Amino acid sequence: MKQKIVEKILIPEDIELNVENNKVTLKFDNRENSRRFNFYGVELRKEDNEILVESKKSNKKELKIIFSTIAHIKNMIRGLKESFEYKLEIAFVHFPINVEYDKTNNKLIIKNFLGEKKNRIAEIYSDVDLEINKNIISLKSYNIESAGQTAANIEKATHVKNRDRRKFQDGIYIIKKPKGEI
Repeated sequence: MKQKIVEKILIPEDIELNVENNKVTLKFDNRENSRRFNFYGVELRKEDNEILVESKKSNKKELKIIFSTIAHIKNMIRGLKESFEYKLEIAFVHFPINVEYDKTNNKLIIKNFLGEKKNRIAEIYSDVDLEINKNIISLKSYNIESAGQTAANIEKATHVKNRDRRKFQDGIYIIKKPKGEI
């Protein structure tokens, strides 16, 4: 018979913790990270300044879910202390690409990509800070998922279709990702 497994995650003293219905909310200064974990058979509880991740049985599938949940929570804690940073490079050979950031609509407008008259648009998440320095775009956020998805949105907006990738190397590419903790 499989036995019950419980893993503990220690939360630093200066971070405010709340766990309700498998939704973890962490607050530090003016930053807040929250995420709902809807995994079958895995429950989250708060005990003092720890999060307990527990499962009724310890089979392979449940263990994968438990350790993935722990990694997500550790990334949430790390993001509150220090921002995650992605860097992207604007690369062009044929036509110079112009990039503008529209803060009001949270969109990155990519002009003159491969000589196209129509602008390409990438969605920027609201909790991501974006800086453009010449041909480098820097993304910083305390939420690794928002930063990563924003970087992917920008890279996907300049995806080249129906052309030889060896010749048409224009685009915006991720050149630096944050290092993993575990």
